[in-house]
Amino acid sequence: MNKRYWLVILTYILVAQIATLPIFRILLLFDIERVILPGLATMIAFIFAFIIILFLLRPDMKNRHDVAGRSTRIEASVWAVLGIFMAYGSQVVANIIEQTVLGIDPGSENTAGIISMILDFPLMALVVTIIGPILEEIVFRMIIFGALYKRFNFFIAAFVSSLIFAAVHTDFSHLLIYTAMGFVFAYLYVKTKRILVPIIAHVAINTMAVLINILFPDLIEDILEQSEQIQQVTQFIGGFL
Repeated sequence: MNKRYWLVILTYILVAQIATLPIFRILLLFDIERVILPGLATMIAFIFAFIIILFLLRPDMKNRHDVAGRSTRIEASVWAVLGIFMAYGSQVVANIIEQTVLGIDPGSENTAGIISMILDFPLMALVVTIIGPILEEIVFRMIIFGALYKRFNFFIAAFVSSLIFAAVHTDFSHLLIYTAMGFVFAYLYVKTKRILVPIIAHVAINTMAVLINILFPDLIEDILEQSEQIQQVTQFIGGFL
């Protein structure tokens, strides 16, 4: 892995993740509504990280056409659309396994916290739906997965990079869901040799999640209730097996 990639990872950790708290404390010095501060601090941190990382990756963007086996634009477009359904399908399957096999509740505190920040500070949606997915695909797929894939087979590279991707979200009860999605994004990247393809799928999945949670909160509650009922029935049947 070259030095620029290490700088990208370091920027993501120090600026997009750790710097949020110092920025939050600085914002406390100003006359700003307290309720919007978490979202505002997060947005500022991610924007700074985004700018720095794009600057570091200028050589990669200039030489992107030199990548061997790179898919055509039409092929990439098809895989981007398919990738959305593949990512969503992986979520559904992983969620079923978590509930029926592992006994994990379907709700996500991480998602609930993010939606709460968006409701308090709507511009935070830009981080969740666009900036965040772009940075995550660059760091976890293009760099971490890419480096591992040069030394190991697809399964090992995808598993390790996806597990790190899952852990960063700090939603440890739903590691399987994040890991499953990571596998899909890694496959899209390998298949097309274009990081833009998993970025599009990731952006679409996050955007749909935000829109559904904000516009149809009652629907989410109904789905969670049905999921709990299905889990109870499964456990009941399992008692006789």
